[in-house]
Amino acid sequence: RGGEGAGSGFVRVHAPADGATHFYAVFDWHAGQTLAQLLARGPLDATQVLALGTAVARSLSLLHAAGVIHRDIKPGNLHLGDDGQWRVLDLGVALSRRSSTAARELHAGTPSFINPEQWQDPPQPPDAGSDLFALGVTLYQALTGRLPYGEIEPYQLARYRRETPSVSRLQPSVPMPLDRVVMRAIARDAKARFETAEELLLALERSAARDQPALARPPGAPREVLSGWQIGLGLSVLLNLLLIAWLVFLPR
Repeated sequence: RGGEGAGSGFVRVHAPADGATHFYAVFDWHAGQTLAQLLARGPLDATQVLALGTAVARSLSLLHAAGVIHRDIKPGNLHLGDDGQWRVLDLGVALSRRSSTAARELHAGTPSFINPEQWQDPPQPPDAGSDLFALGVTLYQALTGRLPYGEIEPYQLARYRRETPSVSRLQPSVPMPLDRVVMRAIARDAKARFETAEELLLALERSAARDQPALARPPGAPREVLSGWQIGLGLSVLLNLLLIAWLVFLPR
């Protein structure tokens, strides 16, 4: 019964029931839109993506602590409710500690969001890092409107060898701390990525703290006024020094 309780980041599942002919489960219903629906209107800004990233990373932390791997983190499975809360949807291909070897070896999920290690020969089984890579790809797409490695077909490892433009190169308004977090999350080398959801969550929270003054300040106005005032003061001091020097050394 994952996702019980307010603020968990999942849709609450009520007690499943075994009907006369079908087994069924009842979920809470939340008005809102998926991230995929939101991105159909264009990329999100940095503040929105930070809220998205921290919420989903926190949910993944709870999921992984319970021994569950989602395996299909993507915009279509992330829902923003009218209550302002992000929720992770669709655990239909999730793995748990009790999942069979056959289930672990089965390729599941959306290819463009699957980490490259799963396409190697022999393939590596999905793990918690797979969810973190998928979240990184999702954040990249949310900020830029495009996938970092393009549309991936199964076993297209060559796609991962291409140079991926940084987020700030495509969207100069994105603060560098957030850029670095996202680019680390989607690094081609698994050793360069975040190891746990908690580590990614902490990096996003630190990024939000560093980005806040820059995001809140009107574009350039205070700095430009201060800079002009300093230049004027400097010129005034220089002219006064020149005048004093001329008076002191004036031939008598």
